[in-house]
Amino acid sequence: MLSSLFDDDAQSVEGFLTEAFESNTVRKFEAPLLQQGVPLMQQAASAITATAERMLAHANIPLAQSRIVLLAGAGNNGGDGLYSAASLSQAEAHVTVIAVGRSLHNEAIEQVLNSDTDILLLDQESDIPGAVAPNDAEEQLSHCNEALELLRQSDLIIDAMTGIGLHGALQGIPAQIAKAIGESERIPLRMAFPPAAYRAQSPMVLAVDVPSGVGVDDGSLPGPYIPADVTVTFGTLKPCALLPPASYVCGQSVLVDFNFPTDQEIPKSEVMTARKCAQSLRMPQLGDSKYTRSVVGLITGSGSYPGAGLLSTLAASRSNVGMVRYLGPEQVQDHIMQVAPETVFSHGKVQTWVVGSGVPSSATANADDEEQINRILSLLESYNADTSSESQNVETTVPLPPIVVDAGALSLLPTHVSSSLVITPHAGELARLLQARGEDVDASGINAEPLRWATRAWEVTGATVLLKGAITVIVGDDGEGSPRIITVGRAPAWLSTAGAGDVLAGVIASMLAQNADNLSEHPELISDYVAAGAYVHALAAAVASESSQLAWSLPILADPEDLSSFSRDYDARFSVSHPSGSSTLGHPIIAGDLIQALPEAYSVLTGLYDDAAEIHSPVDTPYAGNEDLTSAAENRK
Repeated sequence: MLSSLFDDDAQSVEGFLTEAFESNTVRKFEAPLLQQGVPLMQQAASAITATAERMLAHANIPLAQSRIVLLAGAGNNGGDGLYSAASLSQAEAHVTVIAVGRSLHNEAIEQVLNSDTDILLLDQESDIPGAVAPNDAEEQLSHCNEALELLRQSDLIIDAMTGIGLHGALQGIPAQIAKAIGESERIPLRMAFPPAAYRAQSPMVLAVDVPSGVGVDDGSLPGPYIPADVTVTFGTLKPCALLPPASYVCGQSVLVDFNFPTDQEIPKSEVMTARKCAQSLRMPQLGDSKYTRSVVGLITGSGSYPGAGLLSTLAASRSNVGMVRYLGPEQVQDHIMQVAPETVFSHGKVQTWVVGSGVPSSATANADDEEQINRILSLLESYNADTSSESQNVETTVPLPPIVVDAGALSLLPTHVSSSLVITPHAGELARLLQARGEDVDASGINAEPLRWATRAWEVTGATVLLKGAITVIVGDDGEGSPRIITVGRAPAWLSTAGAGDVLAGVIASMLAQNADNLSEHPELISDYVAAGAYVHALAAAVASESSQLAWSLPILADPEDLSSFSRDYDARFSVSHPSGSSTLGHPIIAGDLIQALPEAYSVLTGLYDDAAEIHSPVDTPYAGNEDLTSAAENRK
């Protein structure tokens, strides 16, 4: 591990910016501060106000000419929004508060009543000072229609209807509003712009803490919700900011620092970043040979799909290992020999295996593919946790090398395996694997609740699970029998192309191979190395497509006591442009482009440190993403 090469401040801030904690843990963090009288609500409101001002400025809308609508619920998030609404109104914005419940935060509403803010009540049972509730159903309908018209004509909507206390789908008036102006269950149909490039058209949406209607702790979209362009979240990230599909509707996160003691608790989920990935690379050493730099073995490709064998082999060979061994049909070997003559076509010691890419499932295989399937079956039986000598006599046996099981080999998986076995399904493949084990789920169900089903696959198989997606979800054992959850959201959407999964399998295997020694001592780190491999693959896609588009970017840090620094950082994030002046969205790629881009991706990662142990942000490289941890560390001091 190379963690000693990186300064402590940047390490600390990376954890803060990339770890998410469940609602109950957040309340645990808040409790002592509230008891001490720390004005968290006012601090939150100041960050909301500053963010709203920056959003309007970047949309070229003068604050004094802006139309802002606050959707306010009865809880603390509604209070945060109300304090901000009062401040924005005092700054001459035209602000309307729409109360979606029967009450509002007492102290905060007093601030609103002392400003020029308009208040509209939607519930007949509302009892809110300074405003009149609808008298009957007809008048309530009239108020709701007025509210929808105000929302549609606004420049900015501040969504403070619900917070981390919501469990399940929105109900009542909040659900009706979300249905009218938002989405329901499905992911919004938007182009894959960088998260920082929120929609230019009005109304923009600023969510307070979390977008209303998302599954806060599991990342689901259980019903109607309001997609956000920017989410201002408090104290720490919530799981919905990292976990798909909810993470796709949070937009750009702004994280307000309340100095929570996050290092004292285990996060629910975390994100793999360039910095963490760089720490996973094995750097070449003076005494190295091709064997000490690790060997990857592959049983991939078939007569039906020879290209997968070629792609997985080339990807492994270009991913920081000393040698690759390929076992498979002569047809595939001939293809490999033409472009990678250094490949070895014989049995021998390996540090990692890759199996299944381009191998038909046993149900669809023809006679020519049987030999490849039998090779895989024989190897996988060694990983059967119910029968293997590894599980029966751990103290006297040599641990099996990690193995990456992809595509056709997923149907050959033993009932229960060790965590050194990694599966890399997409939603359809995971659905079939779970159906074979008695679970009632299809691909659409997997996509709706990726965390739930990836975790279920880990539970029923024992394997480390990588579920592919725009944000990839990795679930593995934390070493104590609980799930370790890591996400990778670095890839541009151009990566959705045939053969990309074959390349991924080879890259992950190489990452595991070069860390074989560390894994033998710390098997619980396998999830980290799998995620690091996925990050390399994603970064190669960004290099190949020359794209700055990505599914997730680091939050912008906001210190409520130094919002001038926040405004500067916000402006810098939203003003990033491609050095050549061309579109930052990039261009289409094919799987072969990924392989060609791997050396440059590794170059970007190794460039994250030098002999002086200085941290280099890859922001200056157009495809490297928003990961300027050095400036974030400075701001958090």
